[in-house]
Amino acid sequence: MDTTVTKTNPLGTERIGKLVLTFAVPSIISMVVNALYNIVDQIFIGQGVGYLGNGATNVVMPMTVIAIALSLLIGDGAAAYLSLKLGEGDDRSAAKGVGCSISVMAIVGMILCVLFQLFLEPLCVLFGATEDILPFAMDYGRIISYGILFSSIDSGMAGMIRADGSPKYSMAGLLVGCITNMILDPIFIFVFHWGVKGAAWATIIGQILNAFLYLAYIWKFKSIRLEKESFRISRKTMVKVSSLGVSSFITQIAIVLVMAITNNILVSYGAESKYGAEIPLTTIGITMKVNQIVSAILLGLATGAQPIFGYNYGSGQKDRVKQAYRMILTVSTIVLVLAFFVFQFAPMSIVRLFGSESELYNEFAVKCFRIFLLACPINALQMATGVFFQSIGRPVQASILSLSRQIVYLLPATIILPMVLGVEGALWAGPLADLLAFITALIMLKLYWKKI
Repeated sequence: MDTTVTKTNPLGTERIGKLVLTFAVPSIISMVVNALYNIVDQIFIGQGVGYLGNGATNVVMPMTVIAIALSLLIGDGAAAYLSLKLGEGDDRSAAKGVGCSISVMAIVGMILCVLFQLFLEPLCVLFGATEDILPFAMDYGRIISYGILFSSIDSGMAGMIRADGSPKYSMAGLLVGCITNMILDPIFIFVFHWGVKGAAWATIIGQILNAFLYLAYIWKFKSIRLEKESFRISRKTMVKVSSLGVSSFITQIAIVLVMAITNNILVSYGAESKYGAEIPLTTIGITMKVNQIVSAILLGLATGAQPIFGYNYGSGQKDRVKQAYRMILTVSTIVLVLAFFVFQFAPMSIVRLFGSESELYNEFAVKCFRIFLLACPINALQMATGVFFQSIGRPVQASILSLSRQIVYLLPATIILPMVLGVEGALWAGPLADLLAFITALIMLKLYWKKI
């Protein structure tokens, strides 16, 4: 029986290179477009408002990541639940999981919208807003929180639509939202002179269009039929769905924790340096978001290869699994090496995109790229190996790798190194965490590679 499936399914017979290209390209585009949502605002705000406006987006970002974390807990869990139940031939339960998850996502989005509106100022202060940045953060965050419901739908439904076999539709929704944002940003900021408020409105209008496109897919699901009963909330179903999405949730919440602590440490130690509190807070935000674009390419490559890993591992074709892994790792490393040269030898070409400020601002921005991203070429191993473990049914190993860099290594280093090196110590925490995460991934891979 297994031999028959292997012959009829291209995942088991097609050239690995062609499969990677077919599956990875839509995934990469989706990931990069998603990352661009955040960075586009910063480029136009930097040019039209200044670095205090960019600092505001860095302060508000953890709130949006909290919303994304909850959406992925439900959405990624529903996507996995959909695939699992379809594999078991239980279409009714599959439909129930998707419909119930959409209902819960909508409720969570509305609750978060109200909570962010009520507690916006203390949240901004918690995530590092200084006295000068706070007014911009309040203006930006107030409007962004109006769109939390729509961004929750965008983040959560993308995985369900991909799991239904429509990755291009999922990608199209993201593209519509991002292109709308890119068109409206300069109009609202430079023509209407709305400042950070204009950037926020451009973002949520893009999110609304994306959400409407995704909601229209409810009547287009190919593998299930959603009926009225499907949308009734079931505690039992949501417990199962959430358990499948908990890994994605933990990863996103780890980002919130890292950003909150890093922002506050940079503000604290920056205030004691010649750079002041606002410059380090703003420039590290830009550096992280630029790095997210590169990470999105790598993650798109790896997640695009998931079905290749999973199918061939399940069908016993271990050589094809290894071949696919080596290809993903090689391409990822090449991408990171190219990025490394830009970060080290032409950082100002990136900094100027976000508005060139004072000499002190430019000096610290360059340091952020050169120091914080110094070890980026070795990050390919951790990311590729984490997705690889997840694909072959090793969630514990995948979770360890996902959390090792952010929680186990980066957070302690960010707290300890500034005590010795001052504000620049927070930057050196980046390459130190990258090196330790690389060693961890290498050891885990060596231990498991022999078993394949």
